[in-house]
Amino acid sequence: MHTAYITHPVCQRHLAGAGHPECPERLSAIDDRLHAAHLYDHLYHFHHPPQATREHLLRVHDAAYVDRIFGISPAAGQVQLDPDTAMNPHSLSAALHAAGSAIEAVDEVMKGQVQNAFCAVRPPGHHAGRNHPGGFCIFNNVACAAAHALEAHGLTRLAIVDFDVHHGNGTEEIFRDDPRVLLVSTFQHPFYPHCGADTTSDHVVNVPLPAGTTGQAYREAFATRVMPALERHRPQIILLSAGFDGHREDDMAHFNLVEADYAWITEQVMAAARAHASDHIVSVLEGGYNLNALGRSVAAHIKALAGL
Repeated sequence: MHTAYITHPVCQRHLAGAGHPECPERLSAIDDRLHAAHLYDHLYHFHHPPQATREHLLRVHDAAYVDRIFGISPAAGQVQLDPDTAMNPHSLSAALHAAGSAIEAVDEVMKGQVQNAFCAVRPPGHHAGRNHPGGFCIFNNVACAAAHALEAHGLTRLAIVDFDVHHGNGTEEIFRDDPRVLLVSTFQHPFYPHCGADTTSDHVVNVPLPAGTTGQAYREAFATRVMPALERHRPQIILLSAGFDGHREDDMAHFNLVEADYAWITEQVMAAARAHASDHIVSVLEGGYNLNALGRSVAAHIKALAGL
C-alpha cells in the first residue's frame, strides 16, 4: 500500500448553510464510491490526523487573520465570513484538521511511509489568502502543507498543481514572492475569482481556459504548459489542489471534463514526480459539487495514485 487516505470525522460537521454546495455529503459521496469500488482495501488509512498548530498557520496567514478566525468562531449558530463562506461551531476544528491533514500527509510521504496521499477534507482552502477567507475557504490547506515541507523538511523546490476549475488566488497570493514554490493553476476564465489570467512570473504559471473546454483541449494545455513547467522546476515534492468541479456534470462551472481526464492528469503528475520527486505527491481536495461526479472522479484519481 503506497497511497494514504487521510480524513477526519469533524470535517463532516462543518456546515456553511442550508443548501450550500460545499456540504458534508461531498465527503460521504467520496466514501461511498471508494467502498463501492473496493479501493479502501488498497489504501493506508489515517482517520484522526492532528490539527494544524498556530505555528503552521502563521507560515502562510497573518496573525491578525488567525486571531480573527479564532475569535469569531461561534459557540452556537452560524457566522458569515463573507457572502460565500460561513462557520458553525464545528468549522474551526474542521478547518484546523483539514490543514493538519495536509501537513500530516507531507510528513508521511517525506518519511517514506507512503509514496503519495489524498486528503479528503473540508472546508477547502485555495481561495484563502494571507488575511482573508473566500470561496468557501477558511485556511489554505495546501499552502500550509507546502510551507511545512519547506520549513520542516528542508526542501528547496516544490510544486503546487491546482486543477480546480477556479483559480487558486489565495495560494498565488501567499507564494507569489517565493521562487522555491512553482504554482501552476488551470482554471476557467473569465470566472470567479476573476483574477490570475494576467499574472506574469517565472514561478507562477497560470493557464486560463474558456468555458466549454473539453477533455482534449484541457489535456493539450496541460501537456504544453504544466508539464514543461514541472520539468524546469524539478520539484522535490508535488502538491495538488485537487478540484473536481470541472466535470461536465458539475453545474458550478462550464468545463467538460470526465473521470478519465482526472485519471490522466494524475498520471501526468505522477510521471513528473517519478522523474524529480521520488514519487512524492500530496493531493488535497478542493472543489467538486455534483456528488455523483465527485465520487467517481475522486475514485479515478485515487485509483491512479495507487497504481491500480
